[in-house]
Amino acid sequence: MSPPRGGPATGSGTTSPMTDRDGAPALLRRLLTEHALPQWRRYAVVVTLMAVVAGSTAASAYLLGNVINEAYVDRSFAGVVALAGVIVALFAAKGAANYGQAVMLARIGARIVARNQRAMFDQLLNEGLGFFATRHSAEFLARLSAGANSASFTINLLITAAGRDFLSVVGLVIVMVLKDPVLSLVSLIVMPPAVLVLRKLVRRMHAIALSQFTGGAQIMETLQETVQGIRIVKAFTLEERMRAKFDASVDIVERESVKMARVANRASPLMETLGGIAIALALIYGGYRVIIGGETPGAFFAFIAAFLLAYEPAKRLARLNIDLSANLVGVRLLFEIIDSVPSEPIEDGLTPLALTQARVEFSNVSFAYRPGEPVLKAMSFVAEPSRMTALVGQSGGGKSTVLNLILRFYDPQAGRIMIDGQDISALSRRSLRRQIAYVGQDIQLFAGSIRDNIAFGRPGASEAEVIAVARAAHAHDFISSFPKGYDSPVGEHGVQLSGGQRQRIAIACALIKNAPIILLDEATAALDSESERHVQEAIAELCKGRTTIVIAHRLSTIMHADRILVVEAGQIAESGRHEELLRRGGRYASFYRLQLQHDAGYPVPATAAG
Repeated sequence: MSPPRGGPATGSGTTSPMTDRDGAPALLRRLLTEHALPQWRRYAVVVTLMAVVAGSTAASAYLLGNVINEAYVDRSFAGVVALAGVIVALFAAKGAANYGQAVMLARIGARIVARNQRAMFDQLLNEGLGFFATRHSAEFLARLSAGANSASFTINLLITAAGRDFLSVVGLVIVMVLKDPVLSLVSLIVMPPAVLVLRKLVRRMHAIALSQFTGGAQIMETLQETVQGIRIVKAFTLEERMRAKFDASVDIVERESVKMARVANRASPLMETLGGIAIALALIYGGYRVIIGGETPGAFFAFIAAFLLAYEPAKRLARLNIDLSANLVGVRLLFEIIDSVPSEPIEDGLTPLALTQARVEFSNVSFAYRPGEPVLKAMSFVAEPSRMTALVGQSGGGKSTVLNLILRFYDPQAGRIMIDGQDISALSRRSLRRQIAYVGQDIQLFAGSIRDNIAFGRPGASEAEVIAVARAAHAHDFISSFPKGYDSPVGEHGVQLSGGQRQRIAIACALIKNAPIILLDEATAALDSESERHVQEAIAELCKGRTTIVIAHRLSTIMHADRILVVEAGQIAESGRHEELLRRGGRYASFYRLQLQHDAGYPVPATAAG
């Protein structure tokens, strides 16, 4: 099937660009309501365990003052030992709680990632061909990976900030206030300047993160194209060109990653300096109270311990907005796909196709992939039941588009396509496609075994049925010659099989589907004579008693068709059987003579290519 030359004029799904309405607060609310709320029981356990961690940390800092007093003021060794035992118990509880909350967060995160990956994949399955026409598959891989993980990471970041960091800071501040309220106020002088600096940095994070994603998608795109087209890359010595393209994308990601690190950590020197100032003031004031004022050293040491323990979680809380801003870019990119209006929504509520004879009729059908560039122009014809109808003509005349419309990959802008008198635009796409078997020129085999690819035509088919259709498709002999037989892997896109073998596997898949309507798009093109003979024999078996519409490049393969339609410029120029069209001496006869000249070794004008 020839790929469309652009997105269709209508019916393509689109993603909406990111706007201010998709700001951080709205995205966070959506993440919490749609993803976190259903997991609230597990998150409650996580927060409880985090509270244990925070409480253990605060209690340890508080007890440190008592240890100092027991050792240096009361000179009580027994007291020191008792407090040491309590501290061991606190740290054991802290370790167990840390383990529990980490495992639970990982479990919840994996579930959120899986849910988003399924949602995006389901959305892609509900899109038509036009949706994919202007996009590269690497973009979807990047969105699927980065977006789904960003959603999970963002929620876990919020829970960790609220549970572990916030509770730790609260607990340690309480210890600081209990030990010395005045000293606690002195230590808070670092907060106002830190908040001002961090607010300015958040604005730059979004653009940098988006550039990182774009560069990462381009890396995946170049890698995928190079691996899949490695034969062309080597045959045309494109190694340097692909390397240059790949290096350019890597440079972008490297540059943006460095920029991200520079911006994200720009506040660090200021924060450390302010922290140092706060600690220095606390040391001076506390030292004055102990040395000059005669206070016990326990409270002073407990305060310093609590302050130092609170410093790291406080820094994480201070830069929370920066981390959220960077990760919400991936969330936006994921939601753009999930929220797009599907161009092929599930239509199970529509009337299913009810076949009686499998008669296909085009009635004044017009279609354009792009406005102002019509491909079909008021085309009308009938494919009679249990007969073969062949479409021939020059490339670009609209032959493959006919099959695209029958399969409802696109819908016509005018006219009607009917099967047994039913307008297919009013029918469920799935019920329509279940009644059609399609074999194209470019065969797409999926990762797995030969058996798997044949059974795609009818999931649940028995081994005997798979072998029977393989025999009918003249594929059993070459399959049996492989060491693993039907369990032989086909490789990526079927690369481990020859072109003729892939075609026969596809025909076997169509046979096992046992559909009453067969669509063949140049199924023997680019095959050698021996492979073509085998494929033709398989096609003859496939088409028995079925309504068949075939696009033919080699006219010799459709000479026995019940009806031949010559398609030119989106219209039916001639119609009839092979002998009848030859007697007319029109366009078909001209094509036929040119192919005879080509087969005989005479030069053929370029415009005669069909």
